[in-house]
Amino acid sequence: MTGAGSPQTLRSRLRSLRAEAFGADPTGARWERIRNSPNFADGVFQNPVGARTRPSGASMLEFAKIYFQKETRARRVPAGRVPLHPGTTTDLATPPHTGLRLTWMGHSSVLAEIDGLRVLLDPVWGERCSPFSFVGPKRLHPVPAPLAALGPVDVVVISHDHYDHLDLPTIKALAATDTVFAVPLGVGAHLERWGVAPERLRELDWRESTEVGGVRLTATPARHFCGRGLRNQQHTLWASWVVAGPEHRIFHSGDTGYFPGFRDIGAEHGPFDATMIQIGAYSEYWPDIHMTPDEGIRAHLDLQGGRPAGVLLPIHWGTFNLAPHPWAEPGEWTRDAAREAGQVVASPRPGEPFEPAGSLPTDPWWRAVAQPITRPWRKPGAPLNPAAEERSPDLAVEG
Repeated sequence: MTGAGSPQTLRSRLRSLRAEAFGADPTGARWERIRNSPNFADGVFQNPVGARTRPSGASMLEFAKIYFQKETRARRVPAGRVPLHPGTTTDLATPPHTGLRLTWMGHSSVLAEIDGLRVLLDPVWGERCSPFSFVGPKRLHPVPAPLAALGPVDVVVISHDHYDHLDLPTIKALAATDTVFAVPLGVGAHLERWGVAPERLRELDWRESTEVGGVRLTATPARHFCGRGLRNQQHTLWASWVVAGPEHRIFHSGDTGYFPGFRDIGAEHGPFDATMIQIGAYSEYWPDIHMTPDEGIRAHLDLQGGRPAGVLLPIHWGTFNLAPHPWAEPGEWTRDAAREAGQVVASPRPGEPFEPAGSLPTDPWWRAVAQPITRPWRKPGAPLNPAAEERSPDLAVEG
């Protein structure tokens, strides 16, 4: 049946009327790749271990009551202007001395300069993480630098298609450049609709790799979910990423709950000079798909073979109000958990570049604009390991 009133034609028409920000559904050869993926079963992509993706029933009502409570809303935003690093553009004008430099731009957006390649991970420069310009979580601080001021980007890496990781205005701006896009399987459909040429896409299933400029990018498993519309069909994959050059290795978690697979990723691809680990937007209402700071530290240690090593850069916090916890809690909790584990953590202000082998930013900058925090995670009398705060830099980086 292919007439004007056929269901297929009607679906095609409705798809063409869908707002641009919702992206596009995978079709054709892309859909065949998805159907043949070992990670796709029963019509959806599967997590490496089971995961509840959202609260439901009574827990949803309880969550809504807490989320919209006036007192808790006030704690979920900074009490003043978030301090940004003032010299981002100037600092990025010269190459890193050690061959590896990371610049956290807020939330999960990181510019990684690794062995001569410039990789931009989960870039979100939009004002809201939403399909609409008038509603949805709004930025709690400006972007540290205009996108164009970063200079040439060789590769853009996307972890999954949620709005706080895949941003329409940012992708459309980058589509006008000649950068390559490395994305999980299925996500390429969104980018093609937004103007990215198919030949610039490297669309990967878990454990698949691509190489750009001598640097290898590998999509690795994560425990999360996907979707940009009300009907979440789970037809686009989510991933963490390993970026490995001739001299350096880094890991970006994307969004994920804790799972034992971090040990396997570390055994195959680690150890890492630095990891970028999601430590914000956690909640007891969705414990399987986002990590607490304790779990983030545990994931980093797993990736490093079970011991403190490398540098951990906390991501997915400070920029958007996405969960019931206080705004500064991820920063404080990560700081405490890292001290207990003896793990080195970098705490840059948004836009502050640093080299993991050099002098690290460790100032708790958020305290100047944070509401009081009760520290419910602290274990009374638990000893803290001061090793992480007494680090002797491997290399003194000079200007």
